Amino acid sequence: MFKKLVPRQFAQTIYDINLEELWRNGIRGIITDLDNTLVGAKVADATPELINWLGNVKQLGFKVVIVSNNQELRVSAFALPLSIPFIHAARKPTNNAFRKALALMDTTAEQTVVIGDQMLTDVLGGNRLGLYTILVAPIAVNDEGFFTRINRRIEKLANNYISKNK
Repeated sequence: MFKKLVPRQFAQTIYDINLEELWRNGIRGIITDLDNTLVGAKVADATPELINWLGNVKQLGFKVVIVSNNQELRVSAFALPLSIPFIHAARKPTNNAFRKALALMDTTAEQTVVIGDQMLTDVLGGNRLGLYTILVAPIAVNDEGFFTRINRRIEKLANNYISKNK
């Protein structure tokens, strides 16, 4: 069980991910979480830095889908101005939303990366389907909801277990 919580790669932020290397390794699609991955959970719009990053992602040829457990109003208000397809109320780590994202991008699991800030939703969900997973540090931990705070406590226990049993 704990092996499924371990990402293939860690990055401090999305901006620290080597997109060119992912492309060289055959990655063509990016499934990304929204809250605390792309922007803080309470931030309504993309920052200029994020808009530049997304421009670079698209220029390199990647397809992108936002997959979020958040409600449609939150996700659509963020994604639509950026012309990014999205899946809301995703119920991560279940498989359905990840499969829908693969279908939207017309990519295989081997061609797709999942980027997110939570082991129990993003990493577990991606690893269960054989996607390449990247865990980023959360942007704004103080703005997180009740269930995310519970997940963070479980993640801390899992990290302790994993590091002791390497």
